[in-house]
Amino acid sequence: MFDISALAGAVGCAAAPTDRSGLPVDAALAADDRCLVDQLEALERRTSAAAAAKARLTAELHARRVARDVERKVPTARRGRGVAHEVAQARRESPHHGREHLALALALVHDLPETLAALERGDIDERRAMIIARESADLPREDRLALDAGLAGSTPSLGERELTVAARRLACELDGSGADQRSRRARSRRRVTMRALPHAMARISAEVPAEDAVLVWDSLSEHADLRRSIGDDRGRDQVLADELVQRLVRPVTSTARNVEVQLVMDAATLLGAEDTSPPHLVGHGPIPHGVATELLADEDAHVLIRRLFAHPDDGTLVAMDSKGVMFTSRLRRLLFARDGETCRTPWCDAPVRHGGHVTPRARGGATTLDGGQGLCEACNYAKESPGWRHRTRSAWPARHHVEITTPTGHIHDSHAPPLPVGASPACTCRTTAMTVEIYRPLRQVDVQLTA
Repeated sequence: MFDISALAGAVGCAAAPTDRSGLPVDAALAADDRCLVDQLEALERRTSAAAAAKARLTAELHARRVARDVERKVPTARRGRGVAHEVAQARRESPHHGREHLALALALVHDLPETLAALERGDIDERRAMIIARESADLPREDRLALDAGLAGSTPSLGERELTVAARRLACELDGSGADQRSRRARSRRRVTMRALPHAMARISAEVPAEDAVLVWDSLSEHADLRRSIGDDRGRDQVLADELVQRLVRPVTSTARNVEVQLVMDAATLLGAEDTSPPHLVGHGPIPHGVATELLADEDAHVLIRRLFAHPDDGTLVAMDSKGVMFTSRLRRLLFARDGETCRTPWCDAPVRHGGHVTPRARGGATTLDGGQGLCEACNYAKESPGWRHRTRSAWPARHHVEITTPTGHIHDSHAPPLPVGASPACTCRTTAMTVEIYRPLRQVDVQLTA
């Protein structure tokens, strides 16, 4: 039975009157909305702290099993082999998940002390801890410790995708040559798989190079947007799925058109100088230098260079060249370049689809760089609901800052991400980065309908 009064007391809120079922008698008499949100936050922090405690227990169990196997002279490769199964049984989950949690526990306790501390405080949840452990798994221990320390200050404020990008970028900076080697190995394992789903459905998954995946996704998205704009009554996801199937099963007759792969990189990197900041593939995230070099060397591609100007203090975008091709709205392009491909709402990992006004136009919002933000569809619609308020708290060229107030009065901050540029010396000049737009021919299929 759910006891709301017990939860309210746990976080110092006034308990609401309840009937024998334990539910509030009248919503108007229940604890106010802010208290309910505070309860959720307090319980989430306790859940994270419990996950940290389980990680310590799991690591201790593994250490004891290994020590016992050493005494019994068990071969090194077999020491502690059954611990993952014990963990799985205790957690009531599969051995596969048991192995995942054992690996996470060992990483947190031995190599990621800052991440473990954040988990214990409730600043992050177990999923975010898993992301850091996964993205740093192939690094030497000293680099893993450096990545852990480098993320410590920003981890609580990042969503899952933002954290993945930040961890991946740091991993590339710390071990650039290793990142290139791992990327090449991963590309050699490209494949397509199929898995049966309930209700006569199936999932087809493809592991392909990131730049190819971005091209495919952009092409499908363009088609879906076109179909929806001319009145197709199917949902966008339905159009994407149907078009993917049609392109794979119909005969290939061709015309070619150019599609864009967009890289953002430090100017020094583009010019061949030594630099540890990994290039950023728009729509995917950081990629190793070797992969970027191969993209730039594509003989069939047309390359356009556009300068981006980053603030010397925090690396955020402050301006960009206006000359380019195929784009009609410079302000929208500048907005999306500044905010990246992830929605600006804190912890939202959805892709940016709307260039929305921070303050709605109906309430006097300005159509300027400071007055805009990149949001996903859902967040852009949600902020129009009663009680939500977004306010710009910065002025160009300072790092763009939006203050978000929820209907319960809770305040969250949204900051524009920095560009992938190296640290700047103390000076008043701007750091220059480059966006490299690579237009690659994509085979466009013509469809002939027959009776």
